[in-house]
Amino acid sequence: MLILGIDPGTTSAGYALLENQANKLKILAADLIKVNSPKEEERLEEIYNCVRNLIKDWNPKMLALERLFFTNNQKTAIEVAQARGVILLTAALAGLKVYEYTPLEIKKIVSGDGKADKSQIKKILGLTLPDVKNLKAADDVFDAIAVALACHYKDARLTAFKI
Repeated sequence: MLILGIDPGTTSAGYALLENQANKLKILAADLIKVNSPKEEERLEEIYNCVRNLIKDWNPKMLALERLFFTNNQKTAIEVAQARGVILLTAALAGLKVYEYTPLEIKKIVSGDGKADKSQIKKILGLTLPDVKNLKAADDVFDAIAVALACHYKDARLTAFKI
């Protein structure tokens, strides 16, 4: 089962492809989707094209997406919500099952502590997925790995065993 995990953003978004093959977890790819366009509609189109290409190139069966949490900056929240909408539409058009998790849920599922900080999550990811241990990447990429792992723990295993 291949899961595409995404930590959405407006100028960059982290993504990770997590594979479970014979009960062995492996990160096949993890990086940033970098958005360069100055115009909002062009940025959304870039996000769409990048996510569509990831889906086309890797053929995941599931999309795990970090759910928006509200901050003090409403403008940022609205822009991230628009990016999430584009990602959700892209997944729907590709026929992927979509699972969404709040940051608190991701931390709780991955570490057992909903208040774990980024360094604790990175450490747990390194212990769970050895190929992540030496990964030099932005926090958004580690967030995407964590959301994909949360999906594996919570939903992918259940989906894989449904009759």
